[in-house]
Amino acid sequence: MSASRPQSNRPWLLPIAATGLCLLIGLFAYQWLFRHNLDHERRLAAQRLDAFALSLEATLYRHEALPGLLALEPSLAALLREPGNPARIAAANAYLEAAQQGAAVAATYLIDANGLTLAASNWRQPRSFIGHNYAFRPYFSDAVDHGLGRFYGVGVTTGEPGYFIAAPLREQGKVVGVVAIKVGLETLEQAMAGTGDTLLLTDGDGIVFLASDRRLRYRNLAPLAESARQRLENTRQYGNQAIQPLADKPLPLTAQEPVRLALPDEAPREHLIVARPVGNLGWQVVQLGRPDEARGSAFTGASALVFAAAFALGLAAHFQHRARRREELRRIHAELESRIAERTADLTEKIGALQRTEAILHETRDNAVQAGKLAVLGQLSAGISHELNQPLAALQTFADNATALLARGRHAEVADNLQMISELVGRTGRIVRQLKSFARREADTPQAVNIASTIEHALLIVEPRRREIAAQIAVAPFAPALTVIAEAGRLEQVLVNLLLNALDAMHDRPEPRIEVGVRDETGQVVIEVRDHGPGIPDDVRGHLFEPFYTTKPAGAGLGLGLAISLTIVESYGGTLAARNAPDGGAIFILSLPAD
Repeated sequence: MSASRPQSNRPWLLPIAATGLCLLIGLFAYQWLFRHNLDHERRLAAQRLDAFALSLEATLYRHEALPGLLALEPSLAALLREPGNPARIAAANAYLEAAQQGAAVAATYLIDANGLTLAASNWRQPRSFIGHNYAFRPYFSDAVDHGLGRFYGVGVTTGEPGYFIAAPLREQGKVVGVVAIKVGLETLEQAMAGTGDTLLLTDGDGIVFLASDRRLRYRNLAPLAESARQRLENTRQYGNQAIQPLADKPLPLTAQEPVRLALPDEAPREHLIVARPVGNLGWQVVQLGRPDEARGSAFTGASALVFAAAFALGLAAHFQHRARRREELRRIHAELESRIAERTADLTEKIGALQRTEAILHETRDNAVQAGKLAVLGQLSAGISHELNQPLAALQTFADNATALLARGRHAEVADNLQMISELVGRTGRIVRQLKSFARREADTPQAVNIASTIEHALLIVEPRRREIAAQIAVAPFAPALTVIAEAGRLEQVLVNLLLNALDAMHDRPEPRIEVGVRDETGQVVIEVRDHGPGIPDDVRGHLFEPFYTTKPAGAGLGLGLAISLTIVESYGGTLAARNAPDGGAIFILSLPAD
């Protein structure tokens, strides 16, 4: 009798080992997929926060230069010198009210060196800022000490929150007051509420001051230090609001794993915390996401891998079923990639919209400059026509004479006539070339421009108008090699505008005279154009460079010449100013960086 093969007495060991192996594979797969999905959610959240931060910073930075510009207004400095003068107060209130409406901000106001508000755009309202002392506010002390103050807080007068920006007003190097504006962020908070996510904007102390859910405002992410509480009390940053904890425990903003938190009026649940700094005041924008989708997706992927491993260890009949599971996994990944592509396309569209807006602004500026050139040529058209008709008529006369002299055989005189014709053609060509050069649209490429050549071309363009009023233009000697960083055509346009304004100011004077001077200062080239007209009235001086402001009669100008000239000069880093000469007349001072 032959010996039989021993039979295993543990038939259950292999299935248990296969099941254990599948479970182990599933555990590692779940952990990896969950971490991968969390990273993906974190990247998406970071993209959303980047877009939000860009929008917030654009809103904040758009108004940062406004207080400094308002501080240049003479009526504000005049009020600081005479704080009790009713006329000064009325003028300052009117200017600040117009500035507030034009800039679309919540409020603009003037504070003296002691912190007392002297004038405000809301002077008509019952809860006006006038008469209130804001020396305790950080934006006031920062503006006095550092030149610019920024602060977010609840208004102590109106009870309405806002972002405050302040700049000093100086006279003779001394700070005599502060100009402040208040910017409302209500639109931004509405946008936060419309995202569908829990978004928080916190200050440097971790206090939430804007949130997608208004119930979460004025709550702290972590316990406040005593010094921070004392500072909040001193500055009254959030008025009488009681600062309460946001959750049942401090929020770890750098946590890489979901954190279980209980928010106000909610049961405890997991949150994926993603934070990003924004602005330069220590603010942070925080998103509290839910990891449920990442966990469910990881579980689905891990389950697919477990089944795939089981099918691989099973019979060949299970291969088809495993292929379907893998197809399901690919579909899940495809859906995730599609969502990423949609979010990326949305962000790309927003960036493209910003770029198109910037291109429109550049095109509008260039069109305004070109329109200014054509307007100047339109004003000079009659004189230019006369300048061209004179040589053309002379050409006709000399040509007829040459024909007659040639018929009579007087060749020497024919040669003289032809020489005169050549000179007249050259003169006409120079006029046409200069007009074409002046009217040509130039690319925005600043480079070295010779001052002497620019003044010469500008004088050629205004020559018809000079002859019309029999004016004298005297250019003082200067170094012919002086150059500035600009564009030749646009710099000529600025000089033509200044010369034409000077000629118009003296059209009724018996002996009109313009004096042009050029001097080289340290790193700057200064050009002065002086007329001997009536000068600039005091009520006009403050509006000289405003668009569409003109003292000329209807039809004689749109009031854009000086505004366009100022835009051109400032684009090269220069300045354009005006003052009255002591012995009469006006002086326009153009300063540009030397090459």
